[in-house]
Amino acid sequence: QVQLVESGGGLVQAGGSLRLSCAASGRTFRSYAMGWFRQAPGKEREFVAAISASGSSTAHADSVKGRFTISSDNAKNTMYLEMNSLKPEDTAVYYCAAKSDLVYSGRLYLTIGSYDYWGQGTQVTVSS
Repeated sequence: QVQLVESGGGLVQAGGSLRLSCAASGRTFRSYAMGWFRQAPGKEREFVAAISASGSSTAHADSVKGRFTISSDNAKNTMYLEMNSLKPEDTAVYYCAAKSDLVYSGRLYLTIGSYDYWGQGTQVTVSS
């Protein structure tokens, strides 16, 4: 199993930046594909970004492409989401998620149902 803890959320003005972190503990970090999702008030949880267990592949939702960047540091057992040019519509609770991938593949997982483990979430609020 793996435990996930998000941090780095907060209140920021439109156009500003934040970096979210997702610290993982438990089984070897490299054996998980990881992802970021978000859920705004009154809306369904949606995909934001994903990174493969091998770290060789990434994907970003069209709504954040060019502004957000997912990355990971295996030595620190931590995944990141660098968020730039933030917009009020980015306001949401951001969740990190992990999918067991014991072959350390380059496969990406883009759907909520693909993931085995979830963090508690961190609030991001972007003011206009």
